[in-house]
Amino acid sequence: MALAPTTFAARLRSVLRIVVGYLFIQHGTAKFLGVPHVAMFDQFQPWSLLGVAGTLEVAGGLLILVGLFTRPAAFVLGGFMAVAYFMAHAARGGALTPIVNGGELAVVYCFVFLYFAAAGPGPWSLDAARRAA
Repeated sequence: MALAPTTFAARLRSVLRIVVGYLFIQHGTAKFLGVPHVAMFDQFQPWSLLGVAGTLEVAGGLLILVGLFTRPAAFVLGGFMAVAYFMAHAARGGALTPIVNGGELAVVYCFVFLYFAAAGPGPWSLDAARRAA
């Protein structure tokens, strides 16, 4: 029995969400736990703007990873990444050229999160399990 293309699309959306959540969590754990080690976070101060960012990365990334409250979490994280881009990257110059200011990843995260806010988490998520129950 063949699966409909939309079935594959929904499952792939779940896989994308899981991978993006896992990668996003690492930004926060690098800040708070030093794992993976990123030298620029060696003097990390938890009660700073970077600490707020790390908290959003760990908590929001976990919600995205498991697919719980995906739409609101993704919306908040999309906004967070837009602010991060304009504060940390566009301020270096070349706001319309993220390749020049190192902001490509922030832009990609922003739009992937906005996609999840609009499209939802996919079938392999706690949100889908809650709806089915």
